[in-house]
Amino acid sequence: MKKRILTFVAFATVLAALTTSCCSKTDNEQPVVSNADATISTIMQRKSVRSYKDSTIAPEVMETLLRAAVAAPSGMDVRPWHIVVMTDKSKYDELFAGNFNMEKFKQSSAVVIFCADTTVTRPPRENPNAPAVTSPNPIWRDDMGACTENFLLAAEACGLGAVWTACYPFHDRMDPVAAYLQLPGNIVPYSIVPVGYPAGDEQPKDKWDESRIHFDKF
Repeated sequence: MKKRILTFVAFATVLAALTTSCCSKTDNEQPVVSNADATISTIMQRKSVRSYKDSTIAPEVMETLLRAAVAAPSGMDVRPWHIVVMTDKSKYDELFAGNFNMEKFKQSSAVVIFCADTTVTRPPRENPNAPAVTSPNPIWRDDMGACTENFLLAAEACGLGAVWTACYPFHDRMDPVAAYLQLPGNIVPYSIVPVGYPAGDEQPKDKWDESRIHFDKF
């Protein structure tokens, strides 16, 4: 217990130091929050929100979330993402047939389906002047994880709540979505994210575990 308390105090001290060091002041000595402060705060405050108010998300806000999502890193800059934004709840029973998250989906303002092109079409890396060829993209999952996480962080920054519900590789969740959206064979649904304005008071979890951190060796 003593070690956990000391770890928490140390963690709080680091956050306080970050806040102090990342702030500047104006001529009248009013602190100005820097980009670093805002970014760290958003990351630390992100939480899974599973209940939502009966409200809509303005189109410009949704565009901000989507722009943030596709700003994610992508191996070889392939950008495999295709994103479907659903707001017509009358379609959900068929689209998400059998998905136990249905209540969350119908309560949210929108459900965002992150899909991935599992292939890449481009000239061979060893011969960039050759004709383009289509081959499997072995790292599309990594790109899609980053894309989904960017969306979640943007939602938090905009005062919204969202939760990442698993889709890939569970066929009972993937197949109804793929069939309803008539996705080509190379496009798979990866994650499903309901998003809206939080109805509850969910709090972020402290996931810091010093035993999981290693320096120079495992």
